[in-house]
Amino acid sequence: MTIGIIGAGKIGSAFARALARNGISATISNSRGPDTLQDLTEELSPHITAGTIEEAAKADLVLVAVPWSKLPKALVDLPDWAGRIVIDANNPIEGPLFKPAELNGRLSTEVFASLVPGARVVKAFNHLLAHLVSADPHAEGGSRVLFYSGDDAQSKAEVGALISKLGFAGIDLGPISIGGKLAQFPGGPLPVLNLVKFG
Repeated sequence: MTIGIIGAGKIGSAFARALARNGISATISNSRGPDTLQDLTEELSPHITAGTIEEAAKADLVLVAVPWSKLPKALVDLPDWAGRIVIDANNPIEGPLFKPAELNGRLSTEVFASLVPGARVVKAFNHLLAHLVSADPHAEGGSRVLFYSGDDAQSKAEVGALISKLGFAGIDLGPISIGGKLAQFPGGPLPVLNLVKFG
């Protein structure tokens, strides 16, 4: 399974570091072009390489972690996702004021899904602080918990398998209508909690 990353900020880079630590290859991209990612790819060589957004978007599984207001521009003009898995690692809020975006009664993942037509969307990697995504998930003696949710059982199973391969204890929160609400930041009760599963 090929992996792409759209967004090289805190979460995108943390995900890339978690992949590299486990010997998993991926293509990471941002809006400014591959040349701006040289320091990161040198750090994470040979597993993480830089590419364009279009190149990253061709992967079998693509994690998207982009500032909320920039999502439409980042995802515009990409081909139909044709059933490929897209991980929504975004939160509808931005610094420096951290004012919540207006969602008009929708969940942020529902809004996100409308920007990736044809994708099987799984919500994950958005609720932990970035340094906890990239850090050793066994640091506290158990396995750090990582929640995920989605409406397609097969895509959730594949994301769950990747989460386990990265060393996390994945917990399926069910469909987006339930899990997306629980893990959404701001508003949900689960974001920022550093939970550890023992046994």
